[in-house]
Amino acid sequence: MSSHHSNPLIYVAGHRGMVGSAIVRALEAAGHANLLTRTHAELDLTDQLAVDAFFAEQRPTQVYLAAAKVGGIHANDTYPAEFLYQNLLIEANIIHGAWRHGVERLLFLGSSCIYPRLASQPMAEDALLTGLLEPTNEPYAIAKIAGIKLCESYNRQYGADFRSVMPTNLYGPGDNFDLANSHVLPALIRKFHQAKLEGTPTVTVWGSGTPRREFLHVDDMASACVHVMNLDAETWRARVDPRCSHLNVGTGVDVTIAELARLVAELVGFDGEIVFDPSKPDGTPRKLLDVARLRELGWAARIDLADGVRQAYQWFLAHQGQLRL
Repeated sequence: MSSHHSNPLIYVAGHRGMVGSAIVRALEAAGHANLLTRTHAELDLTDQLAVDAFFAEQRPTQVYLAAAKVGGIHANDTYPAEFLYQNLLIEANIIHGAWRHGVERLLFLGSSCIYPRLASQPMAEDALLTGLLEPTNEPYAIAKIAGIKLCESYNRQYGADFRSVMPTNLYGPGDNFDLANSHVLPALIRKFHQAKLEGTPTVTVWGSGTPRREFLHVDDMASACVHVMNLDAETWRARVDPRCSHLNVGTGVDVTIAELARLVAELVGFDGEIVFDPSKPDGTPRKLLDVARLRELGWAARIDLADGVRQAYQWFLAHQGQLRL
C-alpha cells in the first residue's frame, strides 16, 4: 500500500475538542481541504456498528484519534466507570474500524498520566508499566495504555501503521475554564481575571506552589501530531520499538506552580497578593516528559510559555461570553 496519498481523506475524531480543533486548524493551514469530521450527534463513537458503517462508507486514508471522555481530578474521581468504559469503547471501535477498512495511517492521542505516579524524572517512554499509577486518574490512564497497546498489537499482527503520541499538560484556545473541573492553567487565568475585575486584594492558589509542571500550547501539540503522522514508515519503524512505540510530546521544560501563578498574574494584570493554601493537595511533586525521542525525529516545541499564556488569555477574553462559567 502506498504510504501517502497526495490528497489524503483525513478523519479527525473529536474535532470539537481543544486538541481536535487545533489539529483541524493545523491541517487546514497546511493546505488539507479533504477533512472528515462528525459531531457526537452524527456519530456515536461508543457504538461499534455505527463506527464500522462510517469507515465502510467514508473510507478515510488517515485518522487522528483525538476523541475521548476527559476531565480534571474531580471528574475522574467521581466517574471512574465512565472514564474507563467510554474511552475503551471509543478507541477500540475506531482502531478496529480503521484496520478493517484499510486506513493507511492512524495517530492515537494519549496522555502523560499513563506513567507511574513515582516515575523518575524526566519521564521517558520506557517508564510505561514500571509502577503504580496515580489513583485519582487511574481508569483514564488504563484506557489510554490500552489504546497504545491496541495500536501496537494491530501493527505487530497485521502490519498496520498506527502511531501514538502522549502530550504533557495542554492549554490554549478551546480550553475548559470551568473552575469545578478545569486544569490548573485555565483555572489560574480565570481566578486572576476575576480578582482583577472585582478588585480582590488576594488570590488563593491550591497547594504549596512547589510542584513542577510542564505546559504545551495546543497549537504546538497539533504541529507535533501532523509531524508524527507525516513521518515516512521507514523512519518511524527504524526509530521506535514495536512494543514501546508511543512518543512523548512536550517542551522538555517545567515551572513551579508558584512561578506559573506569578506569570499568569502578571499577564492578566493582577497586582495583588498570591497566597498558597498548603492544606489543599499538591498532587505529584513533578511531571516532566523526556522529549529526546521526538526531537530526534525532527520536532521541537516553538511557543514560549509567556507568549502562549498571553494568547490563551486573549482567547478567554474574546470567548468568555460563550463559555460555560
